[in-house]
Amino acid sequence: MDEFDPVPSGDSTDGSRRWQKGTDTFGRVYAVLLGTSTPTPYTEIAETADCSPNAAKKHLDRLTEMGIAEADTDGRPAKYARNDGYLEWQEASRIANALSVEEIRDRVRELEAQRTAYEERFETTDPATLSAVDAKSHDAIHDRMEALSDWRSIIRDVRLYDLARRLAENDGHLIPV
Repeated sequence: MDEFDPVPSGDSTDGSRRWQKGTDTFGRVYAVLLGTSTPTPYTEIAETADCSPNAAKKHLDRLTEMGIAEADTDGRPAKYARNDGYLEWQEASRIANALSVEEIRDRVRELEAQRTAYEERFETTDPATLSAVDAKSHDAIHDRMEALSDWRSIIRDVRLYDLARRLAENDGHLIPV
């Protein structure tokens, strides 16, 4: 095998069962990257994507140039992770295209009201300052964990919808052109 072949040597029957027929190497590397939450060596990404390390690195470098991935090339092997900022921008763009500016503004107002209710309930503006296990019973701990998770989601959604509003108001740009 040439060192740049996209298929690793050896039996790949186990790996090929993970992927739908017709999924190319770039698509597999992209899918694996989106599933990473911490910097991961490109050799591990290659293994999961069922491709050679050289092919994975080539595609990961391309994804880094596109802003979809973040690279840590100081260590060996180089490590890559998804760029959550890119994914947030992509989601905000989807919202901006699906809803009117007024619908987005209404949603932001709803979310901000929910956020304010959590801030008043817990007497803080940051859910990270709270512990879920401060409750006295199992059910209370579960309820608190659920509330804190929901609060974090609301904070994220306020950010996304506000970004979507800016995109919708400015024809896909963050600032007026």
